[in-house]
Amino acid sequence: MTEFARVMNPQEMLPGTSQHVDAGRRARLNLDPQSVKNGLGQLVLTLIKLLHELLERQALRRIDGGSLNEEEIERLGLTLMRQAEEIQKLREAFGLKEEDLNLDLGTLGSLF
Repeated sequence: MTEFARVMNPQEMLPGTSQHVDAGRRARLNLDPQSVKNGLGQLVLTLIKLLHELLERQALRRIDGGSLNEEEIERLGLTLMRQAEEIQKLREAFGLKEEDLNLDLGTLGSLF
């Protein structure tokens, strides 16, 4: 049985006996709601940051390619700036640092 299954199995027996494990001797999961919330927040914000970086790179390609007029460039830049500000606000609300949202992409390097 895996460690997780042992912890979750309330009827676990002592090996080689017919006695149940004493509740005080059984391992307990630490399900702190705050750490779960922050871990999930970090995961979601990391994905949002990744998408934001991809959008910025695509925007630069389109600008360099000449497929956007001045008004579209201005609107796109303003939208990306506001998006970055919202990501920053959420990051601060979860108590995360900028480097907490960085991803190691293996041979591709880091996210930023």
